[in-house]
Amino acid sequence: MTNSATIRTRRMAGLSILTALIIVLQVVATFVKVGPFSFTLALAPIVIGGALYGRKAGAWLGGVFSVVVLLMCITGGDAGGSILWNVSPLLCAVLCLVKGTAAGWVSAAVYRSIAAKNSFGAVICAAVVTPVVNTGIFLVGLVLFFQPTLAAWAGDAGMNITSYILFGLTGVNFLVELTLNLVLSGVIERIINYRVKALA
Repeated sequence: MTNSATIRTRRMAGLSILTALIIVLQVVATFVKVGPFSFTLALAPIVIGGALYGRKAGAWLGGVFSVVVLLMCITGGDAGGSILWNVSPLLCAVLCLVKGTAAGWVSAAVYRSIAAKNSFGAVICAAVVTPVVNTGIFLVGLVLFFQPTLAAWAGDAGMNITSYILFGLTGVNFLVELTLNLVLSGVIERIINYRVKALA
């Protein structure tokens, strides 16, 4: 087997493992909720895959995460997502697919732009940007395309839309996702460094 074939095989094996891990973690996350939406537990494998294999791999892994989220919206496993699906299946699907895919791509791009100068700093930045992009695109999509639904949720909670977004809808979820990524940053860096040495 040639060296390039070995590298391709290792890459495919690594991406397969990360893909399976993302599916399992996101299905499990369906049962961990604060408010109408679930936590995202699959961001760390997206960071790892993007760092190891580049932007296309980051986008692929983010896309896998997005498809699982969309399936939970369709099947009712994600109650808030199910409401969005019933309001507009097309917009819900686009929002789900874009936010995760973009988070994976941007995470990999950020890591690659910093890694040569500071490996741990690159991991920290990638770990921060992944939930920021994922949640940021979700919130922009809600405001642009689902404002009546968002206003109804805020009214039911006795809040204005801004307060509801910050404190009722995604505030706790986002902080947990960001904290989890930051806590795991040291482990993520060790995994990346180990794989890079193994592939060298």
